[in-house]
Amino acid sequence: MSAFTGKGPSYKAQVDPLAAVRTPGDPPWDVYLTGTVFLDIVFTGLGSAPVRGTESWARGMGSSPGGVANMATALARLGLRTSLAAAFGDDHYGEYCWDALEQGEGIDLSPSRTVAGWHSPVTVSMAYEGERTMVSHGHEPPPEEPAPDCPPRARAAIASLEPGRRAPWIAQAARGGTRIFADVGWDETGAWDLAGLPDLAHCEAFLPNAEEAMRYTGAAGPREAAHALTEHVPLAVVTLGAEGAYAVDRRTGETAEVPAIEVEAMDPTGAGDVFVAGFVTGTLAGWPLADRLAFAGLTAALSVQEFGGSLSAPGWSEIGAWWRRVQSVATQDPAALRRYAFLAGLVPEEETPAWPLRRAVPTIGFGRSA
Repeated sequence: MSAFTGKGPSYKAQVDPLAAVRTPGDPPWDVYLTGTVFLDIVFTGLGSAPVRGTESWARGMGSSPGGVANMATALARLGLRTSLAAAFGDDHYGEYCWDALEQGEGIDLSPSRTVAGWHSPVTVSMAYEGERTMVSHGHEPPPEEPAPDCPPRARAAIASLEPGRRAPWIAQAARGGTRIFADVGWDETGAWDLAGLPDLAHCEAFLPNAEEAMRYTGAAGPREAAHALTEHVPLAVVTLGAEGAYAVDRRTGETAEVPAIEVEAMDPTGAGDVFVAGFVTGTLAGWPLADRLAFAGLTAALSVQEFGGSLSAPGWSEIGAWWRRVQSVATQDPAALRRYAFLAGLVPEEETPAWPLRRAVPTIGFGRSA
């Protein structure tokens, strides 16, 4: 198994999902995003959670850029021209993450910067029994916002909303014609007040999970919550965990629900980011709402079968291999095949060597020339 060397692009999307809608006057980037990049160190193959006072051995380990890098990598591997604004430490971790994203994934880092003397944030993730436990370390971030005063022109941007806080770049990007897709984290204040998400007014789509959606709306169920959210944002997408996802588009009156794909999960790290990336890809390509949900769920399902956040994000090779595999099963449910029939005109035609595919696992400093 080879290691990432930091020399030249190691991954290139085989499909341009927006080829049919591109025009000469398009923005230079398909998606813009900003946030904190972590160095993720992921341990897998643990039989159980670590027990105090004992030593646990993991059967697998990998290192990769994490945090906002999970989303950026997922977008780039699906063929979207992705631009990221982030602060990077000037330590070896920061250099590694920069190289992995720019050279390895082809992500534009021109809005990003290296901060002298800043320690890169680090997260250690331990995956076991389909769950994960994380320990993070980081110093106070640089006082300057990583987002530039004037975000680059892009078809879309993905924002993580924070209760009680405005991010000025979101409104500025929306005024420039950028379509804003937003998710949200757990509200540590316990308020769960949509008025505390002022930037939601600039968003085209909001993608919370079921628990977040119900808490923000007071709805008894996630589907009811999705409908309630459309009073605040045109398109609401609520993820339902093992049940799949449900979406409502206020502009068209359309609703869609797609069940989850049953897989054996190795590591759920970054699956939510991959789901959002898949949904944004389908939206920018102009696909029907149900196809967007199905694609987002598929990419998320493929990601949990590998370990690591950005490491596990699937590309078109993995998607194509899965599509050919499920069609070859004689007992396959015809309704399930019809659900993903839109993939037939998208996935690469060439055969891939094996299923599931295994990528090279980056290891810090290994295989680099002096």
